[in-house]
Amino acid sequence: MEHTCVTILAAATAAYAGRFCFRICRAFKAEAGAGTGNGIPKDYPQGFGTRMTKKEAAQILGISENDAKDKIKEAHKRLIVKNHPDAGGSVYLAAKINHAKDTLMKNTKRHQF
Repeated sequence: MEHTCVTILAAATAAYAGRFCFRICRAFKAEAGAGTGNGIPKDYPQGFGTRMTKKEAAQILGISENDAKDKIKEAHKRLIVKNHPDAGGSVYLAAKINHAKDTLMKNTKRHQF
């Protein structure tokens, strides 16, 4: 009789734990699907070109091609924090974000106050 009660209690506990895990997993998937999570738009239809242009670099960083250096640095920091490989981000995306910053900073004048 004792073994039967323990078995039933163990089965009920396992079922409850499984139900709980299923709900958590479903909520996590719904939250993850809500956005891209990395700050880069999903609807960019093209791949990357062989040489990065200023236009492409600006699209990656989400800014204008002619923005000041401080705006470029701010956009770079915002994206690299989300996509840094040490924080579980993609090495490829981090490299593209860094390359985009370098491309835009190359010919940009320093912001004067």
